[in-house]
Amino acid sequence: MTDPEPGVILASTSRYRRALLQRLLPDFRCHNPDVDEVPQPGEGPRELAIRLAQAKAATAAGGPEIAIGSDQVAALGKQILGKPGNLETAVTQLKACAGKSVVFYTGVCVIGPSGGAGSSHVDLTTVHFRPLTEVEIRRYLAREEPYDCAGSFKAEGLGVVLMDRLESQDPTAIQGLPLIWLAGCLRQLGLTLP
Repeated sequence: MTDPEPGVILASTSRYRRALLQRLLPDFRCHNPDVDEVPQPGEGPRELAIRLAQAKAATAAGGPEIAIGSDQVAALGKQILGKPGNLETAVTQLKACAGKSVVFYTGVCVIGPSGGAGSSHVDLTTVHFRPLTEVEIRRYLAREEPYDCAGSFKAEGLGVVLMDRLESQDPTAIQGLPLIWLAGCLRQLGLTLP
């Protein structure tokens, strides 16, 4: 008789991450990680993404389940682009991104049952925005309202019309959770996928 597979807890309140994880697993719990997301002095976007992913996973670790934490940081050069929260901030962000490239750092951390073996990863996605007029930006924002998304757009939705191209090893990373890496990590911890 084989041991039952461990359960999974996603340390996130993001509906996007929940929907992504549902592609891999039919059943898991969600947990609100309540982590301060303010960057530390001198902390770059890659370091911030992985620190937050690890901190979020740690809030759900220690029990019988596999804990998953993830965070995404968008950067235009050295400027970190947060979630806009409202229309005018989103307009400002997309105007700044027009004709430029934005790198999305998607950090993910997995901690085994009982706080056991853990792994962390950062997936990079570079979005090359095409030149955009303010009219195009406002028309896009009126349709999609991506005010809870870093960088003010949804690559999985209408946001693709804002791009010239996208470079990534994992198309799900831009949506907030790199499933290719995560699936491999979960298999190593004993889950059967698919």
